[in-house]
Amino acid sequence: MAQRVTLRKRQPYNTTSNRRRVVKTPGGKLVVHYLKKPAAKPKCGDCGSDLPGIPALRPRQYATISKRQKTVNRAYGGSRCGDCVKSRILRAFLVEEAKIVKKVIKSQQKTAAARK
Repeated sequence: MAQRVTLRKRQPYNTTSNRRRVVKTPGGKLVVHYLKKPAAKPKCGDCGSDLPGIPALRPRQYATISKRQKTVNRAYGGSRCGDCVKSRILRAFLVEEAKIVKKVIKSQQKTAAARK
């Protein structure tokens, strides 16, 4: 018959925060080790893909690492992936170009109307 183990915490339920593993000590005794939740990689806010260059940690662990490890040296680094930043810059540029084109067309129509 298997040797019984006593739980170290008071919570007996098999929840995600209460996962445990039975480990045999060098003395031959079985003890319970409580497992931590696996960390999820940080995701891009636009497309949802994993952000490269940023470690996957539990939320509280980000407080213990330096800022250099939490970000990437780029605009929106640590929040958006490079492809999304590229598309944002391109979209902003095209919107500004469209405004300029619209203004030029409007001025050309004014001069054409003034000639008639």
